[in-house]
Amino acid sequence: MTKSKSKFEIEKTPEEWRRELDPEQFRILREHGTERAGTSPLDANYDEGTYQCAGCGHPLFASETKFNAGCGWPSFYRPLGNAVGDSVDRRYFMVRTEIHCRRCGGHLGHVFRDGPAPTGLRFCINGVALKFIPAGSNPDTE
Repeated sequence: MTKSKSKFEIEKTPEEWRRELDPEQFRILREHGTERAGTSPLDANYDEGTYQCAGCGHPLFASETKFNAGCGWPSFYRPLGNAVGDSVDRRYFMVRTEIHCRRCGGHLGHVFRDGPAPTGLRFCINGVALKFIPAGSNPDTE
């Protein structure tokens, strides 16, 4: 993981993000929202492929690292190399580690230390913040 930076490779105004994202994606990716548990179809997706940032298309997680945490959100035990950054989240009277897209800064979710081997980490990610690309498909032609 990369520590949070004040600047990201992709920077847009809120108005530009609103034009590109649907309202729920904007609320989660740009306003640090959380989708309701159990609402993302990606939570039950175990097909082979790559999970990308829904905001900028940056590859974030490989399907091989996805597991069923039973928490109601897609969960992974490891991000792809140089894919995510983190920062301290002190909202809601607790301290958590927030995870964001390293490329655009979009809020993805949080990481917890209750995951499986080999990392012991659980990256609990909002499905709305992700786009799934099946193995063998070319996202540039879709």
